[in-house]
Amino acid sequence: LVDQHGVACHTGRRSCFFRAARGGGLTEIMAPEVSEEALYGVGHTHAALAEIREADAEPAIAAIYAEIRAAGSVPLVNLIWRHFATMPAVLPWAWGAVRPLVGSAAMDTARAEVAGAIPLPPLAVPDAASWARTGLSAQDHAAIVSVLAAYTRGNLTNLVALTGLRLRRTGVSRNVARAAPAALAPIPPLPRLDTLDVATAARVRALAAFHPLAGPGVIPSLYLHLAHWPGLLGALEEWLAPVLAPAALTAARLAAIAAAERAVAGFRPLDQPAPDGGGAAVDAALERFTTGIIPDLVPVCLALRTILAPA
Repeated sequence: LVDQHGVACHTGRRSCFFRAARGGGLTEIMAPEVSEEALYGVGHTHAALAEIREADAEPAIAAIYAEIRAAGSVPLVNLIWRHFATMPAVLPWAWGAVRPLVGSAAMDTARAEVAGAIPLPPLAVPDAASWARTGLSAQDHAAIVSVLAAYTRGNLTNLVALTGLRLRRTGVSRNVARAAPAALAPIPPLPRLDTLDVATAARVRALAAFHPLAGPGVIPSLYLHLAHWPGLLGALEEWLAPVLAPAALTAARLAAIAAAERAVAGFRPLDQPAPDGGGAAVDAALERFTTGIIPDLVPVCLALRTILAPA
């Protein structure tokens, strides 16, 4: 028993139990008592990883970002590359090492193998009423599918390519043939967490909290991108509950890591020395992304693809 003074929930509410199952859906029954600006400070981002966003990139970095998008046939640059851009000389080195693999026919096979090896629990496809409660139109659905396709392809590509880079220390490199990738549809810009309204930002953080291996305060870009559609974001915790359960997510993550390591057994990134003084930081980032952040998000992407396909 406690004599509570103030709020207990990170969303600024007195309790974390601020939603109830009513009328076939989740309803908020408790409003925030303190704003997030008051709790965390004005302009807070909770970003634990330094990054250079695409809109903020100087010409040399922007040119590499453009290559990443073109070679991977994705309309965005994932967080790992935006993080590498903050390290002196690391972005051109890392991208140069995996560039032949990213744009190869072998990568198409590897993506399919990794996706097929990840176990997903049974997922309930939302019925028409559940989808209607999100308030989203058919046009919204098409845009969400485009965002999801970009993250699914990008995460699978980066998991395979960067697993190869992580294993490069003990592997043998060889070049692989490149294939012309098919372009994906353009997607809305990545929002900034500190520009979202309090409720939407809280939902983004609540979803991020299911991925503790990402590290304190790290917000997966997928959830930020889906903040364009608050109605969907509010339903995801319920819709994704089976795959976000700790045991299910752990099994999926370990399967993704193992599958990526199998996929790169026959080919490796180019053998290039790491930039002077950057080896330890690069290794730490590769370990964090290829064994924590990315393989945690790939099952989420695959589950969402299953859930949203029939909508």
